[in-house]
Amino acid sequence: MSDESTRGRLFRTATRGMRHTRGTRTASRLGETRTSTRALDPVQRRRVVARRWWRRTRRRAGRAWRGVTQAVTPLGWFVLALTASGAVLGVAFSWIEAWFAAVVGGLLLVIAAPFLVGSRAYRVRLLLDRRSVTVGGEVQVRVIVENGGSRPALPAVAELPVGPALRELTVPFIGPGASVELPVRVPAARRGVVPVGPLTVARRDPVGLLRREVTWPERHLVHVHPAIAVLPPNSAGLVRDLEGTSSRRLTDSDLSFYAVREYARGDAMRHVHWKSTAKTGTLMVRQYEESQTARVAVLFDAIREEYQNDDEFELAVSVAASISVQAVREGRERFVASAWAPGRVRPSIDGLEELPSRDPQQLLDAWAELEAAPDGVPFEALARGLAQSRRPLSIVAIVTGSGADLARIRRAAVAFAPDVQVLAVRCDLHAEPRAQRIDPLTVFTVGALGDLPQLMVRGAR
Repeated sequence: MSDESTRGRLFRTATRGMRHTRGTRTASRLGETRTSTRALDPVQRRRVVARRWWRRTRRRAGRAWRGVTQAVTPLGWFVLALTASGAVLGVAFSWIEAWFAAVVGGLLLVIAAPFLVGSRAYRVRLLLDRRSVTVGGEVQVRVIVENGGSRPALPAVAELPVGPALRELTVPFIGPGASVELPVRVPAARRGVVPVGPLTVARRDPVGLLRREVTWPERHLVHVHPAIAVLPPNSAGLVRDLEGTSSRRLTDSDLSFYAVREYARGDAMRHVHWKSTAKTGTLMVRQYEESQTARVAVLFDAIREEYQNDDEFELAVSVAASISVQAVREGRERFVASAWAPGRVRPSIDGLEELPSRDPQQLLDAWAELEAAPDGVPFEALARGLAQSRRPLSIVAIVTGSGADLARIRRAAVAFAPDVQVLAVRCDLHAEPRAQRIDPLTVFTVGALGDLPQLMVRGAR
């Protein structure tokens, strides 16, 4: 059979199928698509065209109505209702006062409408010079507004939320394709997380009857870190040597020399102490004291009732952050915990919430997010849970407020093993700095953040 006859039969089959087709849609690999209405008779064609026109008109009218209702402010709705009521009362009862109110309201609405006219094809960017800052500093934000349309953009007002405040920026007249940069200073008065954005550009009339706005979803978070003190390296028992704190366990191979003993079968010849062997006439080998890497745990008391005011709580946060950041910078194994951790909705069963401490930046971000625990566990119970967690610890620093007496602090320290060095920092705002040894721990009383480095040096002696 020839190819021409095959193509002809397929063409006749398709033509017969098209004669019986009455619809206006067809199926393809991409789904149902719209086709021409030429196969319909004139009456059906007019119905299809009318339905399409009605759907388009209804969608456009809905969008226009939503735009109008969103553009009218509560004051504008009041003026509009007053205008309509005045017109109705003026027609019904011929009241001059009602007609006057209707005319004045109508004139206000007519005068306010041109303020919303103009292009709003803006492109907005928020550029921050840094994402974190120490308390007391500031962050510079550059708001870049670009007119991406082909028509000039009239002046508008940009609203930028910065934490609980709302900054209003004046956007000047911008020509087609031009841009303008608006600087914003974000002061960091208190520790925490300050959200910046989203930005809203709005046009409104001077009276405030009408308003048209566009919001961009771009949003940034600025972490305000607590103020920290620079601590002396290896102070207050944070490992006084590079090898680690010497333990009481003896070993045949380490860095801390302890004594010599007689040779035993199986000892390595490289540990033979030849001078002692020559003196005694007996083969003697070196014996070492096993050293261990300092494992630091910083336990922060986040219960607000332990502190006399918010400033004392912030002082305790700065003290705990200073000790934990020093441990991170020195590369110590650390466990930083509190009664409440950022991002947790409910506390854990034992009350210990670990703060991320991969690097100083991550740790300071966590301290910036930390808030007082609304219903936390007392620090004595936290210390007991930390001691029972079987973590290999060598140094534990407990940071609490002036509401904790020495008896409670001592009960918390007794829970740890004798070879664990316990340091308690009691933050008492404006108090005289003091260091005292209460077996089995050392207690520092800190009245200001600047007292901590001196006390750490004193405690290391």
